Amino acid sequence: MSELSDSNYIRINIINWVLSIPVVVLFSWPYYYAAKLLGMQETFRYLGALLFALPFMITIVHGHVTMALGSVHRDHYYHWLNDHPYTYGLFFSQTFVKTRFRLVLLIISLLFLPVGYLLGI
Repeated sequence: MSELSDSNYIRINIINWVLSIPVVVLFSWPYYYAAKLLGMQETFRYLGALLFALPFMITIVHGHVTMALGSVHRDHYYHWLNDHPYTYGLFFSQTFVKTRFRLVLLIISLLFLPVGYLLGI
């Protein structure tokens, strides 16, 4: 069985989906409680916590793909995801693994803290 087969890509994708929820919960709770201490509204707390956790989750999932396929073949997996945009590639796009995108998400989530605090007063 080749590491570049469809069945291997489907297996990697299923593992990524299963990893996503626990990792988001793991990284979102510190932000949620910090925002709670600041007195932010609950909707801003959840939205900020999700935006804060997504870059870390994407980094871990991207690392899983790299470990499963190797850095040389990682691009084949992301091209395969582009061929299946409405099924397997729904959430894991090649754009999401770019460092600039992840940093923008992190900065936006950190900007939510002062904005949410000022709106909570």
